[in-house]
Amino acid sequence: MISTMPLTLSSPTVTTATSLPSVDKFIFLIDNSNSITRLLQTHAAVFRHGYHHHSIINFKLQRSYAALARLNYSVALFQQTQMPNVFFWTNIIHGHSQSGLNDQALLYYTHMLKQGVEPNCFTFSALLKDCPLGHGKLLHGQAIKFGFDFDLYVRTGLIDVYARAGDVCSAQQLFVTMPKRSLVSLTAMMTCYAKHGKLDEARMLFDEMRERDLVCWNVMIDGYTQHGMPNQALLLFRKMLRERIKPNEVTVLSLLSACGQLGALESGKWLHTYMESNGIQINVHVGTALIDMYCKCGSVENARLVFDSIQDKDVVAWNSMIVGYAMHGFSQDALELFNEMLEIGYFPSDISFIGVLSACAYAGLVDEGKEFFSSMKLEYGIEPKIEHYGCMVNLLSRAGHLEEAYELIKNMKIDPDPVLWGTLLGACRLHNNATLGEEIAEYLVRHDLANSGTYILLSNIYAAAGNWEGVAKVRGVMKESGIQKEPGCSSIEVSNKVHEFLAGDKKHPKSKEIYKMLEEINGWLKAQGYTPHTDIVLHDLGERQKEQSLQVHSEKLAMAFGLISTKPGTTITIVKNLRVCSDCHAVTKLISKITGRKIIMRDRNRFHHFVNGSCSCGDYW
Repeated sequence: MISTMPLTLSSPTVTTATSLPSVDKFIFLIDNSNSITRLLQTHAAVFRHGYHHHSIINFKLQRSYAALARLNYSVALFQQTQMPNVFFWTNIIHGHSQSGLNDQALLYYTHMLKQGVEPNCFTFSALLKDCPLGHGKLLHGQAIKFGFDFDLYVRTGLIDVYARAGDVCSAQQLFVTMPKRSLVSLTAMMTCYAKHGKLDEARMLFDEMRERDLVCWNVMIDGYTQHGMPNQALLLFRKMLRERIKPNEVTVLSLLSACGQLGALESGKWLHTYMESNGIQINVHVGTALIDMYCKCGSVENARLVFDSIQDKDVVAWNSMIVGYAMHGFSQDALELFNEMLEIGYFPSDISFIGVLSACAYAGLVDEGKEFFSSMKLEYGIEPKIEHYGCMVNLLSRAGHLEEAYELIKNMKIDPDPVLWGTLLGACRLHNNATLGEEIAEYLVRHDLANSGTYILLSNIYAAAGNWEGVAKVRGVMKESGIQKEPGCSSIEVSNKVHEFLAGDKKHPKSKEIYKMLEEINGWLKAQGYTPHTDIVLHDLGERQKEQSLQVHSEKLAMAFGLISTKPGTTITIVKNLRVCSDCHAVTKLISKITGRKIIMRDRNRFHHFVNGSCSCGDYW
């Protein structure tokens, strides 16, 4: 029992027969016991001097045991408390709630009511901490019954409950009817908006705040990052620095993700330097985020330097580097690192196999990929997920094994997703297999699985075969259904600013210079005897019109801007939201040879490193 355990321990204080410690002295010792050993020693002294029945000391001990993750000790003391008042009940409820034991916390609350003890506002604040929606609704009714629903802390707790559950309307209704708002309630509502994609509403609250702590900035920055607005995240971070708010680990993790999404290497490097200069520890979590950022921004070399510098690497860090090598087409490096990880004694995870299967797919290593896929369950007990099947479909279909890939999808234990079907349809386009492409598309339409990508890929297949009637039919269906093709968009970072281009874009301030450079590039290409790949144009146009259409693809505009905006010899890095087309791929190879520049292009599927007329993908993508 808790009452007898401390008796075997010695007191941390020296007393004499004439000097009896006071209640205040014991309260001070309990409040300053920052370890379980110290608290047990203090408790022993309390018991020896006969203060174990003192209500305040008993209350303090219960709270301290709970805070030091010794909830069982706290419960034992509570059970020995004669006629506990609302503060004791709230204390034990808070201890369970803080430990994630919401069911037990609610049980204590019902026992309290049965004992005739009415709750106070702090009781509800304790109960609402991280509680699920079902409990939250019950407590909302109880708060109304006892007249605490308009209490600032209780209302904030209720907003948090509804916000975490995704009930934005209820959270908003509670928020707008608050008679007074605190920084905590504003942050709770802003978090509700930002995690659920209502970024305009979140930003409005953020801008209206008279005072903003670091949590507010982190919520807004993370909201932009999580919902595909990384540029806004970086802009807000710069504003944060101007207001002299110092970032923490949470801030930099969001920002590194934003840099990775944009492919903003310069910004990522600056952030890395800032962290080192401002005492933000590069632990395994931050280090892994840095690896991921550098890989997504095209700098595998910097990613490897960070990887090698991390102490006590976990499997997540290994996975990040393996996946990084794979996405850049450095398949051998990825497989070697995977084997090194196994030799050291790390147990691979499902992400590890996404990395090695991707590496096999990008290098056309069909037999090796099949072996890895088989070993997942047989050797490591890892059940393949949709991502692993996606890697296998990619591996087989890219290598031309379209029927085998199709059979794999049809015999999967889990339902295939649109990405999987899109991969196979894209391979049908790549290998000019219109028959299988039509069969797959019809199957998807028949089973209500078709999306915009399905129709676009089928249209591509028809266009490649010169079947313009088929193209027109597909486009008619798309128009009737309101399906729109995702526009190609390419971005490039110059002087820490990200510039975005759409096909045929003329909105950029340097548009005239960009198109002048395009004309110069066309002259270079003609001198090299280059012939445009007009067969990929999906419209029934004349050859000249098709050539003009190819010349203004978004990646070519970004490349032209890079050539006029950076010094000769500087590496150009471009990020595209779609798969790079064969014409742009061939043109980029020639430009890398003519200009002597390294050009890195990240498309939807992978990275391409263009150096002296060759690409790291070996024209296999």
